[in-house]
Amino acid sequence: MTNNNPKGIIFILLGMLAFAVQDSIMKYIYSFVSLYEVYLIRTLVSLIIILLFLQITKKPIVFKTQYPVLTFCRVVLFFFGFSFFYISLTVLPLATATALFFVTPFLITIFAKFILKEQIGPRRWLAVIVGFIGVYIILSPDFDNFDYMSLTPIACAFCYSLSMIIIKMTSEKDSVYTQTFAFYIGAVIISLVFYFTFGDGKYDTIDHPASQFIFREWFNNLENSILFMVATGFTASAAFVLVFSAYRIASPAVVSPFEYSILLWSTLSGWFFFNEVPDTKTLIGMILIVCGGVYIFVREKIQDQPIVTEKPLR
Repeated sequence: MTNNNPKGIIFILLGMLAFAVQDSIMKYIYSFVSLYEVYLIRTLVSLIIILLFLQITKKPIVFKTQYPVLTFCRVVLFFFGFSFFYISLTVLPLATATALFFVTPFLITIFAKFILKEQIGPRRWLAVIVGFIGVYIILSPDFDNFDYMSLTPIACAFCYSLSMIIIKMTSEKDSVYTQTFAFYIGAVIISLVFYFTFGDGKYDTIDHPASQFIFREWFNNLENSILFMVATGFTASAAFVLVFSAYRIASPAVVSPFEYSILLWSTLSGWFFFNEVPDTKTLIGMILIVCGGVYIFVREKIQDQPIVTEKPLR
């Protein structure tokens, strides 16, 4: 099939916009909902929409994985990884949290070297170093007064990068749809376990926005939150369809750098909805992270060695 790169770029830009909208909704509602309440509603809505999409497009619906242990590990990593990201929105500006998440290409490169035994040249190692310098500049840690909650997007990237390595290990026999279903079903089960464990709000005892977001009583403000929670499912589904369509119809090496457009969308959304304006050091850090990540994409294309560029980063 001939690559349709212009259409793929449009799809990836719209997909990143959809992710930015979802993240903006999460940031808006974290003060009056519970994280895993949203996770449950979002996942159920997304699962229904994806199933309808596959029915309409006549794609095979295969739930059974050929790698049950690895799939279980991936689901847990992905679930808690993005739990870290959503928690980070309680303490960080939207653009900052998104920028720190994009340490992912550097972590995938490191894991590919030590887990998959891929050969990584000195230029890509230099790009990894540049990216981490960008992270350091954004965080500018004052270790006497450092808020370690600022590391939650990096914890997300760590978990997500490991899950992407597992996807690379299981893609030979499991389709992207099987992998997606496994996550959705796992996310529903884990969310329900959390509901029966602390959904009554009994552990909501610490006066901190992150703790309250995790342990707040479920369904306590449903009339004001249900539409927002359903909207996260619609935006997540739209992003999934757009991003994977982009990777299907276009060259991954061409469309993958445009995933960084989410930094633009997140910055604009943070400014428009939350009055968040990145300071100079954050912008410098973003530029270094983008430069390091894009250079890794370029080197993978030159070396014909897709590791980071093979799958979407979001």
